[in-house]
Amino acid sequence: MIVITVLVNSCFYVNGTSCFPSIISFGDSLADTGNMKQLALIFDLQLPALSWPNGEDFYDHSTGRSSNGRLIIDFLAESLGLPLVPPFLHDKDIDNAVAFRQGVNFAVGGASALDPSVLLEAKGLVNPTTNVSLRVQLEWFKQSLPSICGNASDCRNFIGSSLFLVGEIGQTDYNMLYFDGNSVNEVVPFVPLIVDSIVSTINELIEMGAQTLVVPGILPLGCLGTYLTTCGSEMQKYDPATGCLIALNEFAEYQNELLQTKLIQIRELHPNVNIIYADYYGASMQIIRSPDKFGFTNGALKACCGGGGLYNVNMSANCGAESASACDQPDTYVSWDGVHFTEAAYKLVARNLFEGAFTTPQFNSLCHTSILLSSM
Repeated sequence: MIVITVLVNSCFYVNGTSCFPSIISFGDSLADTGNMKQLALIFDLQLPALSWPNGEDFYDHSTGRSSNGRLIIDFLAESLGLPLVPPFLHDKDIDNAVAFRQGVNFAVGGASALDPSVLLEAKGLVNPTTNVSLRVQLEWFKQSLPSICGNASDCRNFIGSSLFLVGEIGQTDYNMLYFDGNSVNEVVPFVPLIVDSIVSTINELIEMGAQTLVVPGILPLGCLGTYLTTCGSEMQKYDPATGCLIALNEFAEYQNELLQTKLIQIRELHPNVNIIYADYYGASMQIIRSPDKFGFTNGALKACCGGGGLYNVNMSANCGAESASACDQPDTYVSWDGVHFTEAAYKLVARNLFEGAFTTPQFNSLCHTSILLSSM
């Protein structure tokens, strides 16, 4: 009750439209709005995830997003009356102070929560996409501040009034471990390391003056087509109600529970800071359990875009590859490519989170949002 009172009292409005003047985002491909696309241009990388039909239903048909259209962060920005959050990596002639004053996104597709050296030393694993980690994104943020807000006092005010979205991140780390053939028992020891990396970032942002942070958990891994295709033969216990892999969903729940425990501890140390847990798992499972109820007539597990197979997932022909193809009606699918969701699914997840009961404390008690289903 005390926490909710603090949240309500801290809400303010800018131009009568938004509780926050800006959104600062960190994470991986679930939130990346173009950073990986820019990195690919810089380093001349050919990544199927950045190729058509990714982004086919986005406003400018860009391929900087891992979906057919908008992501959770896009719907959050729209609901707060803010512009879509631009990527940090951009053309040099853009004025940061103007472009980023209402938000900046440091999330990178394929980014890890752990520094690349951790999995390299422990398992000999090298991230096939990027060496950008959560720590690197935080450093980018620090480096960008002088060009956004100038002096220390102005920057602290900017940070204190912004909404921080710290994640989702960690799924890339788990992808690398599981797709390399590690069992659940072999991956579990990495969970505290990943959660501690997220917690460390949160603590550092609070020291810099952050007052409101939304921290998402990970998705139900056992319901993602990539895991069902890659791990299904080894993990034969499926949930009869959903078709998801039970062991992997229990693993995701364990990770999310540990993260929530750590967030409670942060709240106790910083009672005047708004720490909001975003239950991406629960908000997604509500749709996955009853896809037909929400108009997903092609179900929750089979991907719209892919290279064939039971779940339309082929690790050698990912969405965007020449041998892959996309469905004609993405809005009838929950899964876009076996890892990410379609725009229609992301919109419902965002609505569950920011208008519903899948944030703790509820985001709507802090700031009223409206994600209209009619604006598809």
